Amino acid sequence: MSQSRLSQEDDRRSCWVCFASEEDDRTAAWVRPCRCRGTTKWVHQTCLQRWVDEKQKGNSTVKVACPQCNTEYTIIYPKLGPVVYVMDIIDRVIYKMCPFVAGGIFIGTVYWTMVTYGAVTVMQVLGHKEGLNVMEQADPLFLLIGLPTIPLMLVLGKMVRWEDYILRLWRKHSSKLPLINYLFPDEHSRLSRVPADTAPLTDPISATRVLCGALIMPTIATIVGKLMFGLVQSNFQRTLLGGIAFVAIKGVLKIYYKQQQYLRQANRIICDFDEPNQPSETPPSTPPQ
Repeated sequence: MSQSRLSQEDDRRSCWVCFASEEDDRTAAWVRPCRCRGTTKWVHQTCLQRWVDEKQKGNSTVKVACPQCNTEYTIIYPKLGPVVYVMDIIDRVIYKMCPFVAGGIFIGTVYWTMVTYGAVTVMQVLGHKEGLNVMEQADPLFLLIGLPTIPLMLVLGKMVRWEDYILRLWRKHSSKLPLINYLFPDEHSRLSRVPADTAPLTDPISATRVLCGALIMPTIATIVGKLMFGLVQSNFQRTLLGGIAFVAIKGVLKIYYKQQQYLRQANRIICDFDEPNQPSETPPSTPPQ
């Protein structure tokens, strides 16, 4: 008795998409596309088609499965003509190849940009005429391999945080070196406490900041070299000295700045809460009798 009742309830058709029963629309086409039983066994053909359209989003190659039992739907398409069949194959090949082609174009663009930047840097460091002569006399294969390494080495060099190691040595041995305390006097040199080292000595490396700083480094080195070492005849030596001087001056200033920030954190004081002054309450005046 119970089995017959279950079979009758199982055969009752109710669409799990629109929740309509067989009595609501007797002309609708029904389909049982998966292994589900009970209320999710039957579904309208049109409702299921709309649901499949939402999942495929126009791409007929996408496989669709039942959300309840994960059974993949068996979808049969009409046969295509030979022309449409060939066009469909071409479309699938293009769809799969486009990401690789786009990636290759992007890598090629980055590579030739690095080659151009390396050539400009060589002419900037050695001088326009001397840089052109060096590149003309060099092997083309060597230029194609060596020029892109110039911006790469600049970026890698920018990521070396040598100031952190100097700053750690300063904090560790500054009390043993009176010369440092004499050159950099500070009224808060005696720490009232040691701040908790909850963050690195430098900010997290910003990709854009590192990239911009590395790529502009040859220009800054050239300018500093002309300003500080104008008597040097060689363009390469002048630029090299300018770059070393800029890195050293910038590093010293950054170390001093970070040390001052460290001292401020070590000597901070948390004050008591100051209760705001409340206006005194005046007794209400008695009305004249």
